[in-house]
Amino acid sequence: MSFFDEISKIDIDKFRPLVDSRTDADVERALSKSGPLDVDDFAALISENARIHYLKDMAQMSMQLTRRRFGRTVNMYLPLYLTNLCTNKCKYCGFSSANKFKRTVLTLDEIREECEAINKLGYENILLVTGENDRRGGMDYFRQVLPIVKDYAAYLQMEVQPLDTEDYAELKTLGLDAVSVYQETYHPKCYKENHLAGKKTDMRYRMETPDRLGTAGIDKIGIGALLGLYDWKVDCCAVAMHVLYMREHYWKSRLSVSFPRLRPAAGGYEPQFPMSDPQMVQLICAWRIFDNELDLTISTRESADFRDMIIPLGITAVSAGSSTEPGGYAHKGKNLAQWEINDDRSVDAVVDALHRNGLEAVFHDASTSYFKAV
Repeated sequence: MSFFDEISKIDIDKFRPLVDSRTDADVERALSKSGPLDVDDFAALISENARIHYLKDMAQMSMQLTRRRFGRTVNMYLPLYLTNLCTNKCKYCGFSSANKFKRTVLTLDEIREECEAINKLGYENILLVTGENDRRGGMDYFRQVLPIVKDYAAYLQMEVQPLDTEDYAELKTLGLDAVSVYQETYHPKCYKENHLAGKKTDMRYRMETPDRLGTAGIDKIGIGALLGLYDWKVDCCAVAMHVLYMREHYWKSRLSVSFPRLRPAAGGYEPQFPMSDPQMVQLICAWRIFDNELDLTISTRESADFRDMIIPLGITAVSAGSSTEPGGYAHKGKNLAQWEINDDRSVDAVVDALHRNGLEAVFHDASTSYFKAV
C-alpha cells in the first residue's frame, strides 16, 4: 500500500468545492484547533474567506509558530546543476527533450570547480540537480559524484530522477542527506497532458518515490506541486494529504514543502493557472499553521522584494546567488538554464536583507541549531 494507492481512491477535483465551501466558522475552527489539523482544516486555510478576512491573523500566527520552532535561523542552500540532459518531454521545462540545444554533463573536474566556487560563496548546504537521464546521469554517475561533492558539503541534497529504494539506501552510505521529488501535479489528466514522453510519464512510480525514500531512511524528504500547472488549491490539498500520510508512515524522516511557482521556460511555455502574490502569502501561512514542523523552502524564482516580504512569515530555507545552468558558478552563461532566475541579488545582499528582518543566515543544515525563541 502506497500513497498512490490511497489518493487513487478519490477524485481530487472534489478538493476545489471543498475549499470554495469553507466558511468563516471553518477558518476560525482551523485557527483555534489545539490538536493536529486535517485536510478539511487546510482547505479552510487556503479558502477565499481565509484570505479576505483572516490573512493578517494567519500571518501573525505563522510567524509566531516559525520563531517558536525554528528560532530566527534561515537555512541557506545552493543548487548545483550537474547536467541538462533529459529523456523526458515535459511541456513546462527548459530541459525537455523537445527543446533543441547543446546538452552537457559536468565532468568530475568541472564538479570540483563548481564546488570550490560554491564554497567561496559560503555554502555548505548543496543541492544536486539534474535532468532525468539514467544512462549518462544515473546511478553510475552519482556513485562518482557524491564522494566528491561530500568533501565540500556539510549537508548534501538531491533533486534528480526518481530512483529505487536500494539506490537511495546506497547513496545514503555515500553521504546523501535529503531528497526532493515534486509530483508536479497530483491530477492524473493534467499529469498526462504535461508529461508526453520518457520515464516521467509513469505517474505511479514518481508518486511512490517519497515512500521509497522513507523506507531507505533518508533524513529529509521534499514533496510538493508545481504551482501553476493545475489549480493550486486542488494540488495543495493533495500535498496536505501526502504530508499526513508521510507523517503516519515515515515519522523518522523530516519533511520539506517548496513553493515553485512556474515561470516561463525555453520552448515558449507559459503557466496556465497563474497564482497571485496574495495567494502565495496565504499558502505559506497555511502550511506553517497546518504543520509546525515542516521545512518551508523558497527559491530564486520569486522577486527580491517579494522574497524579503514572505521569508519572515514562515520560510526556513532559501537559495541566493543561484544558477540553474550546469557549470554556472565557475563559467556563467556557457549552458542553457532550466528556468529564469527572478531574484538575482548576490549572496551578501540577501543575507543583509535577512539581517534587516532580524533573521540569521545559516550556511549548513540548520537542524542542529533549532531552538525555541524566548
